[in-house]
Amino acid sequence: MEVILHIGAHRMASTTFQHYMSENRAALRAAGIGVLGPKETRGGLLTGVLPVDSPRSPEAQLRRARARVAINLSKLEGSGVRHLVISDENVIGAARRNLRQGSIYPDIGQRMARFATVFEGRVSRISLSVRSQDAYLSSCFAFAVARGHRLPKTSTLDNLVANPRGWRDVITDLACAFPDVEIQVMPHEIFAGLPECRLQAMTGQTCLPKRYAREWMNRGPSLAQLRHILRNRGGDPDRLPAGEGRWQPFSQAQMMVLREAYADDLFWLRAGADGLATLIEETGMAQTGKNPAALQTQRGQDHGIEDRRMA
Repeated sequence: MEVILHIGAHRMASTTFQHYMSENRAALRAAGIGVLGPKETRGGLLTGVLPVDSPRSPEAQLRRARARVAINLSKLEGSGVRHLVISDENVIGAARRNLRQGSIYPDIGQRMARFATVFEGRVSRISLSVRSQDAYLSSCFAFAVARGHRLPKTSTLDNLVANPRGWRDVITDLACAFPDVEIQVMPHEIFAGLPECRLQAMTGQTCLPKRYAREWMNRGPSLAQLRHILRNRGGDPDRLPAGEGRWQPFSQAQMMVLREAYADDLFWLRAGADGLATLIEETGMAQTGKNPAALQTQRGQDHGIEDRRMA
């Protein structure tokens, strides 16, 4: 049985992907694909992988988690599951911690090393999504403000832009934690609205269900929604810029720096990523011509990436 870890990242259609798999659980199971989402991973399956307040020591918690995972994997394998997808973006950290620490998943290596211990070599593949830093961070900020956090200070934005850590560093740390495991990297710009194509790339299985494949879940709030939220809690909505659509807290100059960093990350991935990861840029359906809309979306995003690099 292949064990595939889908680890997000946050604000990259992870909830959409999990919703798609959950709603199609029976059809996927008939195709030999098992699914464990946040309901299971946060409901006890992975408790203790990362230490929690408990009379047991962190080492004892890790041993119990390892035994629990082994029992569950054995049961699923015995039931005929050939590809098990475990999806939970929180295993690599929290998006709000990235904003608070001014860095993208700075402790992913230490966290994932504990998961490597728990799975005891059973992980076959890891799937990670990446996204242009300006879009990723602005989505994180919008989601945080909607959850009650304050608008970011200028110094916070400056620190994030100045921090040299990018997706290349995240992937390198991940590869150190899982040195012998295939790491697939899927750009959000291509796979965000194509959960069935994401799953196909993970499992190699074709003819996957299309039900619930175009439902977008947990979308970031728009400027209008953020103004309404701030007004309702006594804040000043005028601190947000005028207009509609997405909120972009970064200046034009800052956005260009972040986009250039993403272009460098993609260049490194396309060049082979030092043998650490594989960049997946084309969907199976787009390649076969069965999904012209997806192909057009992909071409448009590819051109957008080239435009940002030239800029």
